[in-house]
Formats: sequence, structure tokens, C-alpha cells
Amino acid sequence: MPRKIKIALLQAKVTADPAANLASTLAQIEQAAKEGAQLVCTQELFRSRYFCQREDHANFALAESIPGPTTDALCAAARKSGVVLVASLFERRAAGIYHNTAVVIDAGGTLLGSYRKMHIPDDPLYHEKFYFTPGDLGFRTFKTAVGTLGVLVCWDQWFPEAARLTALAGAEILVYPTAIGWHPAEKAEWGARQLDSWQTIQRSHAVANGVFVAVPNRVGLEKDQGTDGGPEGYQGIEFWGHSFIADPSGQVLAKAGASNPAIVTAEVDLDLVEQTRQHWPFLRDRRVDAYQDLTRRLRD
Repeated sequence: MPRKIKIALLQAKVTADPAANLASTLAQIEQAAKEGAQLVCTQELFRSRYFCQREDHANFALAESIPGPTTDALCAAARKSGVVLVASLFERRAAGIYHNTAVVIDAGGTLLGSYRKMHIPDDPLYHEKFYFTPGDLGFRTFKTAVGTLGVLVCWDQWFPEAARLTALAGAEILVYPTAIGWHPAEKAEWGARQLDSWQTIQRSHAVANGVFVAVPNRVGLEKDQGTDGGPEGYQGIEFWGHSFIADPSGQVLAKAGASNPAIVTAEVDLDLVEQTRQHWPFLRDRRVDAYQDLTRRLRD
């Protein structure tokens, strides 16, 4: 029998109030479930504004333990609505050790486990190395009530190695909670190219690995501490939305716009993973005997 499920991505604008953001997300989960969703995914760090625009020790107060209050609320929501959840959180693991972490919660409300973001960026207004310790759980998959999920986070989405290793571990769907956008001053010149590159690399992961890809991103202009919270000319980050779901041939099944909150849904047939890999046997034809240099930074 076909294994058809409905995926929902929560694309949202975020306020300065973590409690309000959680309440809004819980309401979106309930609404998505009413619309028939069986897998619901949040954007990256959904409980707060994107605080990594500046290095500020006060922002560590936003972190919490896992399990903790937010995962308790999410587990209750999954149990009430009967959905599988993927949610992105700021994890306080121990004093001085913090992670950018995604949790997977099964439809019965059980916390199945976590994935800690492996690739940590350090770019203008994306000062994540100040906050996050690189992940140490490896590239993981989670067997859920709706299929086997692989979870990666934002900057991970640019690395084909991460997608491939997660697919090789059995993932049928790659989920990428994301917070990415434009520097407003650069948007006119570079914006269309940046957005196209972001979509193309992830659709390529779907094709190369024969998997579905689901990418929830946030929307809205966020200025972390007003106009004085960044470098000269600071205008914040305009998060570009465009949350999307792609099938194993890279075709976009559903996509949101650039500026408005949305619940993006698509029905997917997980049997397409097997069918696609039969016709495009990229995994079969890998030359694993010739890839040793992938473990080197550069081949001199």
C-alpha cells in the first residue's frame, strides 16, 4: 500500500516574547493537524528572534535544557494532535556548553531524540560560533509513526556530505529547520541569486539521495537591538521565507512566499523513495573505494 503522509511547515514571524512565540507555534501545530498534517516542522530557533546577529552574553538566558519546559509543551501538543513534530531549540547542555538543537517527537508524544547542528557559521550578522558548540551526535535518523526522518539545521543544508550521510542512515525525508535571509543593503544586487542558490542546493540533495526535502524558514525583518545593534549601516536581516517541500526528483510540491506567515502543506508518497532510487541508482553506483580524500580538508 502507498505510504502517503501530509507534511506541514510552520513559516512564522517572531516576536521578542519567547512565551508568545511558543503559544503561537502550539496553535499552528493544532491548526496544521486539523488540516490533516501528520508531520509538522518548525523553523530554526522558533522561540526567539534570531539573536545571533550580535555577540551578547545576555542571550544565553534564552537557552533551556532538553528535556525541558518547551519539549514538555511540544510533547503534549504532539500527543493531543497525533502528529510527529520536528522543532528547533537553543539547548543548554551544561554550564558553558550550548547547542543549536532540533528535537524529534513521535505522534504519541514521546521525545525520540535530538540532532545537534554540526556546521556552525560565522558570517556578518550570523555569529553562531559565539553561541553554539558544534554537534557531537553525528548525522542521525529517527524512526517515527510517519516514516524515517533525517534532521539537519540551516547551515548544514549547504553541505552535500551531511545530506548523503543522513540518507545513507535510512532517511526518507530530510528536514531542515532554517533561519536565513537577506542583508537589506545587498538584496537588490545579490538577493535573487542567493535565494536561487539556497533552493537549488537543497533540491539537489533530494535528487542526489532520492529523498524528500522539507525546509521551514522564518519571515520578517528582525533587528536584534535596534539600529545600534550591529555594524555601521546595520539594517537587520530580512528573512526570506520561501519554505518549501520537494520530492525525490527535486520537484517543488509546495512553497510559501517571501514575506507572510504560512502553513505550507503537501501530501507525499514515501514509496517514491524506492521508486526513484530504482530509476536513478546513484547510491548503487557510488565509488566508495575512491572517496578516501573526502576526509581531507583539501587534496594537495
